[in-house]
Amino acid sequence: MGKPGGLMQFLLQAFEYLTAAEHWSGPSGFPARIAQHLGYTVLAVILAALVAVPVGVAVGHSRKGASAVLAVAGAMRALPTLGMLTFFAVTLPRGVTVPLIPATLTLVLLASAPLVAGIVAGFDSVERDVVLSARAAGYSETQILTRVELPLAAPTIVGGLRSCVVQVLATATVVAFIGLGGLGRLLIDGLAVQDYPRMIAGAVVVIALALAVDLLLAAVQRAVRPTGVGRLPGSPPQA
Repeated sequence: MGKPGGLMQFLLQAFEYLTAAEHWSGPSGFPARIAQHLGYTVLAVILAALVAVPVGVAVGHSRKGASAVLAVAGAMRALPTLGMLTFFAVTLPRGVTVPLIPATLTLVLLASAPLVAGIVAGFDSVERDVVLSARAAGYSETQILTRVELPLAAPTIVGGLRSCVVQVLATATVVAFIGLGGLGRLLIDGLAVQDYPRMIAGAVVVIALALAVDLLLAAVQRAVRPTGVGRLPGSPPQA
């Protein structure tokens, strides 16, 4: 009976920590930590997209090398995040003095795998007969890409982006391990002084933030689901 009582006490203390006014202002308050956390996530996703989008679109449109790319993406998902972060911090020049470099590189690698996989899977979900019909109707490769493949693949591509963002958002807590900010500070600093209510409060905010972003991207995914993609591929191309 002692353990449930202790857990309930920690939960109550965590609720008090969450609702205390002093924890919602200043450089270490929840708004500042959330902004830092989102900043690391957005930076990593943007940098990952600069590589993943061209690779995913090229592979998906050409239908060449998709198996190899998906295999590499699957292998990258299995990489241990904390291990990569520690490795880059120790081995990269200025990795210790400028911790944003190894942290960003780690999160970029984490973000790239689901993003590439989602783009390739999106193109693969487009019926081959639809593409062949568009090509036979005189569509250029650019028209096929922009007017047929991308609109039809959009829900799956956004699904890959959704998986990418939520995964990075949930994992970005590890950057506090090498001295950066974000919501991970609540976990690392709380553990250092055995302040478990602070750790629970931090975990709750991370979960709530990830769920909110996931719901937002789920709405975007539903919004881009095509109900009809302009002219049919069998019709004459527009000038």
